[in-house]
Amino acid sequence: MSSSQRSGEPPRAITLRFLAEPGDVNFGGKVHGGAVMKWIDQVGYTCAAGWTGCYCVTVYLGGLHFLAPIHVGEVVELQALVIRTGRTSIDIAVDVYARDPKSTDRRRTGHCVIVFVALGANGRPSPVPQWQPRSELDRALEAYAAGVAELRKQMDTEMERHLGALGGVDRVPRGSADQLGERSGSSQRKNR
Repeated sequence: MSSSQRSGEPPRAITLRFLAEPGDVNFGGKVHGGAVMKWIDQVGYTCAAGWTGCYCVTVYLGGLHFLAPIHVGEVVELQALVIRTGRTSIDIAVDVYARDPKSTDRRRTGHCVIVFVALGANGRPSPVPQWQPRSELDRALEAYAAGVAELRKQMDTEMERHLGALGGVDRVPRGSADQLGERSGSSQRKNR
């Protein structure tokens, strides 16, 4: 149990480590961004499922920054951390690091926030255990997640406005997040 984890509380953080393999390479000789995105989703899911005790689905991935390339043969480390909970949703911050396996010096290669919704046995959104920030850093991370959520709403509104001006051509239907009752306007406020 970590020092920040209370007795009986689900684990808030998880770290996955492995070697980047030749099958992960892109045409430029570095690890493919799609492979990194897959790993990010996997560590995020592992963290979300561990916290909630439920199957979780990804409903949003935002603020993805590829900061530096990862090379084949490097140790890849992904750290996932619960930074905010809603009624049925959970926000996970993911940091990606890489290093030569012969060295302890690692470099940060990526970062993002992923939102998951917990699903019950009936396939419907299910309440998640609530997380409360305990430190200044926790409060800053929770505020960061809230800010990302607000930006997401603004981007959705702007996209709808622009698509509406085009007469609905290629209009994007409201996605699974809205169907799950987590991410749009009033349902967002109701569930948070």
